Amino acid sequence: MRRREWMLHCSACVLTLAAAGATSAPVAAQGRTDAAGGAAPRRILVLGDSLSAEYGLARGSGWVALLDQRLRSQKLPAEVINASISGDTTSGGRSRLPTLLKQHRPTHLIIELGGNDALRGLPLTMTRDNLKAMVQAGKDAGAKVLIIGMQIPPNMGASYARDFEGSFRTVAQDEKVALQPFLLAGIADRADMRDWFQGDGIHPLAKAHPLMLDNVWKVLRPML
Repeated sequence: MRRREWMLHCSACVLTLAAAGATSAPVAAQGRTDAAGGAAPRRILVLGDSLSAEYGLARGSGWVALLDQRLRSQKLPAEVINASISGDTTSGGRSRLPTLLKQHRPTHLIIELGGNDALRGLPLTMTRDNLKAMVQAGKDAGAKVLIIGMQIPPNMGASYARDFEGSFRTVAQDEKVALQPFLLAGIADRADMRDWFQGDGIHPLAKAHPLMLDNVWKVLRPML
């Protein structure tokens, strides 16, 4: 019920989300080298939307920046490239990905896209096709791929919401890649859920991002 309350609130904030996408710029890449000064053996490319692009947060407090910090603290040499853009859709990610793959040559690709597709009422077949194309592009480039799932407001129809949630699982299973089912698990379903989101009710506060990282880390760490 608490997760449903968050989703219902999100459905009332679609225009806010669209406005965020229209005014936000890409997050700059964050990288590092290994202790010897050479290229890091792992390069993690994050392709996401506002949930990964630090929308409304102080620079360096989002889950992607925290991922870089955790890799450092655990002495796992890796470079993290955050190519997330607020408001981006799977179509936008699909169009940007080939250039990003050529530029960064990642060993790991994290795809956190799809939420904006649903909020804009885009066809699920298109979302699945775009996810599949991005996964295949990542695999063809030699990267291990992790899909991060999302859920949507139930007012868009129970069947649509269920099929949307299942789209991430379907693509992951068909393409045999890793899946993190819901980035906001443990946040959107909290008793004090409203205290964990910004005023728009969509974007988590900085204090939620360590939990978001933990959700991703459970799946990503074995891949490293």
